[in-house]
Amino acid sequence: MADTAKDEDYEILSPPTNLRDKVRELTPREARKFDPVKAAEAALARLSPQFGNWMDDETRTLMSAWQAVRSDGLNEETLATLFQATHNIKGQALTLGFPLVGQAAAGFYHLMENIPSPDKLPLELAERYVTAIRAMVMEGAKNDDNKTGVALLNSLNSVTADYLAQFPKNPDES
Repeated sequence: MADTAKDEDYEILSPPTNLRDKVRELTPREARKFDPVKAAEAALARLSPQFGNWMDDETRTLMSAWQAVRSDGLNEETLATLFQATHNIKGQALTLGFPLVGQAAAGFYHLMENIPSPDKLPLELAERYVTAIRAMVMEGAKNDDNKTGVALLNSLNSVTADYLAQFPKNPDES
């Protein structure tokens, strides 16, 4: 059980385990030879065969969130789930080797982040984003070498910019 210090307004929790007890310190000789960048690159190389599967999983989560919007309607909860799924793809796509997918997710994220209310999300455009992200992952459209993916991304970004232009920014938010 964690030690706690109590006060009227807050409670401080102390972790029950010291993480230093779980790791071995490098000897001075090991420390001189250790290259953290090289170690990180080696770890990524070991994990990279799984990247495609992880992107597939993230895409399935996005598709599930979109299905909830279609079946339950667009509300704060379904929008939040869709937003989180898009946010996860946006954040992970580059690391997982899908920068083009990350750009598409970033555009969709930008759209959802900048609408004034859930009822202002254009469902047809949202569906285009979800479909585009799914297609890019399925087709392995990873980077700017995929001309179809780039053209699709540019089209989505253009439509998004045009749509969001109708909602002027509040000068206090700039």
